Amino acid sequence: MNTPMIDGIEIEMSSGNVFADIGLPDADKLKIKSGLVIEITRAVRNLGLSHEEAGHRMGLPQSKLSRLFHGDFSNVSERKLMDCLNRLGYDIEINVKPAAKSVGHLMLATACHRESGPARR
Repeated sequence: MNTPMIDGIEIEMSSGNVFADIGLPDADKLKIKSGLVIEITRAVRNLGLSHEEAGHRMGLPQSKLSRLFHGDFSNVSERKLMDCLNRLGYDIEINVKPAAKSVGHLMLATACHRESGPARR
């Protein structure tokens, strides 16, 4: 089988989960958490909040929020990330359905983004 090349560099197609592609354990959970952090970052930006205001609103100390925004979410649960989005004015819906295969998977689906974000309260 020929390996695809671009400008002399060998390329490999992604599975859709970079964490799985590099062999990290709990890749599905990491993908969910990173997606939630992306949504938190968008929400904070859309609401025009400073990091201090965002941390207060989400109930996170500044140091933890800074680590979160820099990609270190290893010590924050998915539940806490969902709580942060709730506190920023976002709804979370969990949809459970039978899997097509014998073992199910986790997936994060987000609604279309509005430039203005959620309604301010």
